Amino acid sequence: MQASVGVWDSGVGGLTVLAALREALPWVGLNYVADSAHAPIGERSHDFIIERSLALTQHLVDKGARLVVIACNTATAVAAQRVREAFPGLPIVGIEPGVKPAASASRNGRVGVLATTATVNSPRFAALIERHAAGAQVTAVACSGVVKHIEEGDLDSPALRELVARYCAPLKAAGVDTALLGCTHYPLIRPLWQAELGPGVQLLQVEGAVAQQAVRLWPLESQITGTPKGAITLATTGDPEVLAMLARKGLGWEGFTLQRCTV
Repeated sequence: MQASVGVWDSGVGGLTVLAALREALPWVGLNYVADSAHAPIGERSHDFIIERSLALTQHLVDKGARLVVIACNTATAVAAQRVREAFPGLPIVGIEPGVKPAASASRNGRVGVLATTATVNSPRFAALIERHAAGAQVTAVACSGVVKHIEEGDLDSPALRELVARYCAPLKAAGVDTALLGCTHYPLIRPLWQAELGPGVQLLQVEGAVAQQAVRLWPLESQITGTPKGAITLATTGDPEVLAMLARKGLGWEGFTLQRCTV
């Protein structure tokens, strides 16, 4: 069985992380699972999120993953520690809102965070703000409903634009000059966020930093260079055609293996 980087998200949003991983580790096989059948996970209970996190990680390990990326802010906030405890010795890379770089990048000390309900309400997120906000005023908005639209392949409908406008309003009222896209789904509609917030607000996302951490932790150094490009497998517990459409439209990818899986 070929060693691979296993990546999972609560849905299709992790494709944004997968693209960064492909650029950073082009010779390594990527095995991705979108748990779309259970999305949006950001509105689920903590017990449910932990259960799915453990099951998805085990599935990828069974498929040959030597490193697993939790490409979901919500699952990282709620379940990453439990996953690390359950899989000792397996490198686990999580993703969380980059409060520290946002506070450093802000010119006026006012930062916005757009995230899921579970992320905004998590103790881990509160700790991030306390530890890294560095005196910046942080306005966090729980963006219920946005993930559902993206999971259905909707990237630009009037209903989605209405949600984006609603959730950007508190950030505009607070006068933020820097906003974090705190869910991996959200960069898939980055133009909508930018248009609503205006050109004076810089949008930050952290997929590149996640990929670099994966490079540092990848255990098979001999496979980093000098071998053909690794295969990409995209699997989903939901509709494979939506996942394929977003991979092609959002990333410009072809030549991947597409599967439906049960986890």
